[in-house]
Amino acid sequence: MSNPFVRIVEPLDPKQPLKKFFNLTKLEDVRYARLPFSIRVLLEAAIRNCDEFLVKKGDVENILNWKVVQHKNVEVPFKPARVILQDFTGVPAVVDFAAMRDAVKKLGGDPEKINPICPADLVIDHSIQVDFNRRSDSLQKNQDLEFERNKERFEFLKWGSQAFKNMRIIPPGSGIIHQVNLEYLARVVMDQDGYYYPDSVVGTDSHTTMIDGLGVLGWGVGGIEAEAVMLGQPISMVLPEVVGYKLLGNPQPLVTSTDIVLTITKHLRQVGVVGKFVEFFGPGVAQLSIADRATIANMCPEYGATAAYFPVDDISIGYLIQTGRDKEKVLYTKRYLEAVGMLRDFKNSSQDPDFTQVVELDLHTVVPCCSGPKRPQDKVAVSDMKKDFETCLGAKQGFKGFQIAPDQHNSIVKFNFEGCDFELAHGSVVIAAITSCTNTSNPSVMLGAGLLAKKAVEAGLTVKPYIKTSLSPGSGVVTYYLRESGVMSYLSQLGFDVVGYGCMTCIGNSGPLPESVVEAITQGDLVAVGVLSGNRNFEGRVHPNTRANYLASPPLVIAYAIAGTIRIDFEKEPLGIDASGKKIFLKDIWPTRNEIQAVERQFVIPGMFKEVYQKIETVNESWNALDAPSDKLYTWNPKSTYIKSPPFFDGLTLALQTPKPIENAYVLLSFGDSVTTDHISPAGNIARNSPAARYLTSRGLTPREFNSYGSRRGNDAVMARGTFANIRLVNKFIDKQGPQTVHFPSGETLDVFDAAERYKQAGHPLIVLAGKEYGAGSSRDWAAKGPFLLGVKAVLAESYERIHRSNLVGMGVIPLQYLPGEDAGTLGLTGRERYTIIIPEKLKPQMNVQIKLDTGKTFHAIMRFDTDVELTYFHNGGILNYMIRKMAS
Repeated sequence: MSNPFVRIVEPLDPKQPLKKFFNLTKLEDVRYARLPFSIRVLLEAAIRNCDEFLVKKGDVENILNWKVVQHKNVEVPFKPARVILQDFTGVPAVVDFAAMRDAVKKLGGDPEKINPICPADLVIDHSIQVDFNRRSDSLQKNQDLEFERNKERFEFLKWGSQAFKNMRIIPPGSGIIHQVNLEYLARVVMDQDGYYYPDSVVGTDSHTTMIDGLGVLGWGVGGIEAEAVMLGQPISMVLPEVVGYKLLGNPQPLVTSTDIVLTITKHLRQVGVVGKFVEFFGPGVAQLSIADRATIANMCPEYGATAAYFPVDDISIGYLIQTGRDKEKVLYTKRYLEAVGMLRDFKNSSQDPDFTQVVELDLHTVVPCCSGPKRPQDKVAVSDMKKDFETCLGAKQGFKGFQIAPDQHNSIVKFNFEGCDFELAHGSVVIAAITSCTNTSNPSVMLGAGLLAKKAVEAGLTVKPYIKTSLSPGSGVVTYYLRESGVMSYLSQLGFDVVGYGCMTCIGNSGPLPESVVEAITQGDLVAVGVLSGNRNFEGRVHPNTRANYLASPPLVIAYAIAGTIRIDFEKEPLGIDASGKKIFLKDIWPTRNEIQAVERQFVIPGMFKEVYQKIETVNESWNALDAPSDKLYTWNPKSTYIKSPPFFDGLTLALQTPKPIENAYVLLSFGDSVTTDHISPAGNIARNSPAARYLTSRGLTPREFNSYGSRRGNDAVMARGTFANIRLVNKFIDKQGPQTVHFPSGETLDVFDAAERYKQAGHPLIVLAGKEYGAGSSRDWAAKGPFLLGVKAVLAESYERIHRSNLVGMGVIPLQYLPGEDAGTLGLTGRERYTIIIPEKLKPQMNVQIKLDTGKTFHAIMRFDTDVELTYFHNGGILNYMIRKMAS
C-alpha cells in the first residue's frame, strides 16, 4: 500500500484525531465535491491499487473531470474489493477454475496460480425447489430432497472451498445470497492492515445491485468476468453516465416498497438507463429504510442500469448496528466516511452532486400496483388489474397479449382436487409465492403480510387448497421475527408455510402443480396465473403452466391467493364473507403503516441477526457430513452427469491465433425484442422431449432424476443441449412458440441443438439475429457459453443488455450492433441469407465492420468491443484463455 495516489486514513483510534492523506486529490478540490458518490467509490477503487492497474495521474484527472469526459469512452480499471457467487453460477465458475488449473499445468505453468486473490463468498441458494408445501414438515422434506438431488454438486463445491484459498462457501439452507450479503457479508468500509477504503463488490447474479441500497457499490457480472476478477484482473469499463433520481415527498399509508420499486422500474425503462449508473438523492430518500432502498436497488437489472446507488448516510450506519455488526467497526466506518467526505445527508441539497441527467419522483404519487403479465416493467395499478388482465386476454400475442378468442374469455373448467370439486378460469391463481430477496429482506412488507394474514384468518378467510402457496425467506432472521411477533401461525393457516431458504419460485424452482390442476389448465387452454413477490416474470420462467405472472408485494400475494383470481376489483368486490354474513374487503384487513412499524421496532432486533449468523457456516448437518476430496487438481468422473471438464481450453496454445473473418455463416435463429437470458439458457425444468432429456436418458437417468438446467450448469453436454430450449422461445423462422428452428440446407424444422449440430458437422459457422435488449435478465454465463458451443460466432442485435454483451465478449463471440436507425427491417434482412463478416487486421473499440450477404448486399455494423482490454480478450479467444496464457507464462 505504498503507492502515492491512495487516499487512506491511518489506523483509527477513537481517542486520537484522524490523520488524513490526500496526496492526489483533496476534499477542497471542487471537482471531487461535485462527483456523484458512486463515481467517488470508482475513483477510490481505481487508485487504491494503481501500481497494479497502471493508472496514471492523467487517468485519475479524467475521472475528476467526469462531467467533461464522460462521453469520450474514458476507460476506468475497476477492481472490486469482493466477489460473491451463488451456486447456479458458482458451480460453472469452480468447474472453469478446475479446468484452468489443468490447462495451466499442460502449458507448463503452476496450476495453483489459478486461485482467487480477493475474497469470494459463494452462497448456495438456487438448488432448493418447492416440491412440498402446505405441511408442517415442508422445509425439512424440501431440504432433504435438495441434498438427494444435488449431493454431487455440493461435494464438488466443498472440494472447491478446500482447494482454493479466499473462497468461502455458505451452505444450503442459510438464505439468499443478496440478503445474506446485506445482513451479514457487506462491510461498507473495508479494513485491510489498518487501511480503510470503501467496500465494493461484483457478483455472478444480476441482483448483486441490492447491496447498493446500503452504500456498497456493486453490480452483477457474468461468471466468466467474475472469474477474471477473482484472479486479479480489473474490470475495464467505460466511465459511465450517472442519472440522478430525485425522490421527494412521503409515501401514502397503504403503499409498500414493492409499489415504489415497480413504479421506478417502469419510469426508468422509459427514461432509458442501460449502461448507466443511477444514483438516488433528495429528501425523499431519508423517508426510506435501508430495506426499502435495498428493494429499489435490487431491481436495478429490471430497469436496465449498471448500478442503482444510495450513498451511505446515518440511516445506513443505524442499519449496521441493527443487524448486529461490531460496534467498534461501525464507529470506524462512520469516522472514515466523514473524513473523506462520503457520508451523505439527503436533506442537505448543498451536497447534491452534478449528474448527467436528473429525473424526479414524488413518493406521494405512488399507488399500490403489480407488474405483468410477462415483464417487470409493465406496471399495473391494483385498481386496474381486473380490467388490464381482461384486455390482455384478447390482445394480440405479445408482452401484453394472449390472443384468446372472445368467445373463450369466460371459459370454465371443472376439476376435482383431493375429493372436492373446483373450477378454473382464465385469471385463476394457481401459484402464490412470497419469495425472493427483493421483498423477503424487508421486515415492513413481511410483517405487513403476517399482520394481513392474522386479520384474514380472524375474519374467517381461507385460500383454496389447490393453490400452490409458499413462503421462502431470504434468511433465517425473517422466520425468527415472524415467529417472535406471533404472525407465523396465521401465515401457515393460509398455506404460507416456510418451504425453504432460497430463491425457489422467483427463479422457476416452483416444483410441480397438482396433476388435476395441470390437466384443467391444458384442457381449457387457460391463462392461469402466478403471483409472486419476486423480481422477474419473464415467459416460461416461473412455471410452464402459468402463462401470466404478476410481481406483487407480499401482502398482495396473500390477497390474490385468498381471492383465487386476478380478475377482482378489490375496491368493489369482497374477498369473502365472515360468519355473520358481513362482506370482508381488502381494506378491512390491510394493516396500517403505524401497526407494522410498531411490531418492527419491537421484534427486529440486533440479537436475532447475531444469533442466526454466528452459526451460519456450521448449522447445516448434511453439509457438514459431506466428504470432499482434498487434492488441488480435481479428479473428473467420466460417469458424472453434473460435473464435467469443459472443452473451452482444448487445443489451447501459448501462441495467439489471428482472428479470421466469419465466412458464409447461416443464421441459426432470428428474434425480435427483449429476448432474455432465460430464453437463451433456461434455468427451470428439463422437458422430457428435449435434446437434454434425450442425453440424460442415454446416460441411464429417469425423468425424475433430470433435476433442472440450473443444477446441471457444471456439465457442458447438458447445457449446450439446453441452449435456446425455452418453451416460450419465439423464433421468426417458426410460426409457433417453441425451441426449434429451420435447418436451411435441408429445409427441415429441428430442435435448435440438433440443427446446430448439423451445421457444425458440415463446417458451417452460425450467427444469431436479434432486436432490442438482447440478453436482458439474469447474469447467466451459459447464455454465452451455450451459443459458443453451438458454433455461434457472432450476434447481430439492435441493442444489448450490459452483462450479456460482456459475457459474449468473454467467450470470444462477437457482439455486433446495427448502425443507428437501422435494423433487420430497414435493411431487408430475412435471416435466410448467408453472412460474411470482415474482421480487419487492426481493430479498435466500437469500430464499424463490413458485412457481406450472399445476395450481393453489403452493410456495416458496430463491433461492440467497447475497450482495448475487450479487444485483447477477443484476440485470445476469450477472457479465460487470456488468463490461462497469463498464468502459464
